[in-house]
Amino acid sequence: MLNPEDISHNLSIRYNETEVAGQLSKMKKFDGIDSESMSFKILIDGTGVVAQETFVDVKTQVKTLLDIVYVYDGVKHEPNHVRILWGSFIFFGRMDSISFKYTLFKPSGEPLRAEADVKFSGFLTAEEEALRSNRSSPDLSHVVLVKAGDTLPALCDRIYSDPLVYRQVAEVNRLVDFRKLIPGTRLLFPPLR
Repeated sequence: MLNPEDISHNLSIRYNETEVAGQLSKMKKFDGIDSESMSFKILIDGTGVVAQETFVDVKTQVKTLLDIVYVYDGVKHEPNHVRILWGSFIFFGRMDSISFKYTLFKPSGEPLRAEADVKFSGFLTAEEEALRSNRSSPDLSHVVLVKAGDTLPALCDRIYSDPLVYRQVAEVNRLVDFRKLIPGTRLLFPPLR
């Protein structure tokens, strides 16, 4: 397989549009970030013109590619997630579609060259989504893993911008001594009024 000539990487934001009486344009309110997507074409060569460590025919290369991105995994009950690395670019996702165009053949009809047009959608686990979205505000509950050196007033300052609410947080978490937080403990920081 040869490197793609180019790669398309698409990002988009979703908005809810509402019409407001008396205004010329619609109001747009942020609704979310769509999955990123990626597409490219791969040239699969079986002519022997392109140097390879060991010769692999087009049929075998196509099967290998499909085994990675398309074949249903009976244990996971879904096709594989893939990580695509290209230089410093890293993409995590799943294949949306793949199509093959065979362009050169032996007299027997065996393909010597093919082009694979591949499209992927970004995929994140729930944990990766939470980390990437970085959603945090004082009106939402937070769970914090205590690290060595953490103090309850400092954690309250970080989450609520008010170190003096530590007593309320200590009550919610039933802490006997808020001055001695144990590393590895999970603390709940609920919305406070």
